[in-house]
Amino acid sequence: MDDQAQVVAQPRVSVGPIELLDAVVDKTFRLPVLALFGGVAAVLVAGVFSATNGAADLPVGGVLRALLDRVPLIDIDSTLNSRQAGILFQIRMPRLVLGLLVGGALGMSGGAYQGVFRNPLADPYLLGVSAGAGFGAVLALGFGLDLGWGPFDAVTAAAFVGSIAAVAASSLVARGSWSSPATLLLAGVAIAALFSASQTYALQRLSETRSREVLSWLFGQLGTSGWEQVWILGPYVVVCGAVLVVHARHLDVLRVGDDEARALGLDPARVRLVVIGAASLLTAAAVSVSGLIAFVGLVVPHIVRLLVSHSYRVIVPMSALVGAAFLAFVDVGSRTLVAPSELPVGVITAFVGAPFFGWVLWRGRAAL
Repeated sequence: MDDQAQVVAQPRVSVGPIELLDAVVDKTFRLPVLALFGGVAAVLVAGVFSATNGAADLPVGGVLRALLDRVPLIDIDSTLNSRQAGILFQIRMPRLVLGLLVGGALGMSGGAYQGVFRNPLADPYLLGVSAGAGFGAVLALGFGLDLGWGPFDAVTAAAFVGSIAAVAASSLVARGSWSSPATLLLAGVAIAALFSASQTYALQRLSETRSREVLSWLFGQLGTSGWEQVWILGPYVVVCGAVLVVHARHLDVLRVGDDEARALGLDPARVRLVVIGAASLLTAAAVSVSGLIAFVGLVVPHIVRLLVSHSYRVIVPMSALVGAAFLAFVDVGSRTLVAPSELPVGVITAFVGAPFFGWVLWRGRAAL
């Protein structure tokens, strides 16, 4: 046999854009099972803690039995009396579910903004998105436009228009320097100040009673008289959250640059349009039912990034779980720290988020 090795022709395999994207985005960046279980466990612990603690403490065993009794095909006698059952199902559970949805929405939105702007300091509050959504919601609430059916609510629509206007204005002021933390943050601060001033002017035009109600809502709160706010926010979290999770791997590809992304078959402009639209609508829906709750979108994705992974395949879904658990714990503090009064949730998140933001800036590039 000839000593020279024979070359065997191999069939040529065509590789499409999807396969190229999967090749660029490392398989190890997929959501770890252990982290997923940890996030779900955190949500469950936060839920039980929130349901049992408040002005009237409820027994853990009784709460768990009462909740299991509501599961189809399970019949368990609850040890809660009628008063305790009323507190649990008419007050605590609607507020808990609303807090989980708002926390998950803000967490996912923050992670998505950080990915689409390639800026780990991007956040709905710091970019002025929350202020824009708040201004739109103030106009709708203050002038009696809080009408709608189910998730199709005028307040949410007005908040969405305001949030999109804030994103566009921040990008315009920053001149497209999305990867520069200083430029984008300064632009966001300027736009947030503009919309905050507009909110103040709008409040001055309202009656004293209406102005007081809207101002209390602006501080950020999860108080609810039933399940109405949950039905308004729930569909937005499901639909927009699914869009963000599906596009999470595209955010990983955008990290290598627009030219490289185009070479891999990805349209950066389309991805940014879809992600910014979904994240802004999600933020607007959360703001429309809970007011302005700051820094959740900054703190939560950073926690996931530091503890789990830097891939947006992990950051976006995990931010939903961690954000939900985080806001549930914060809500317990709002109900108990100054009991029998109630501290606005947005005040507590600001107390937590502002030092965290300062710590991130102090660490500089090492933290980013």
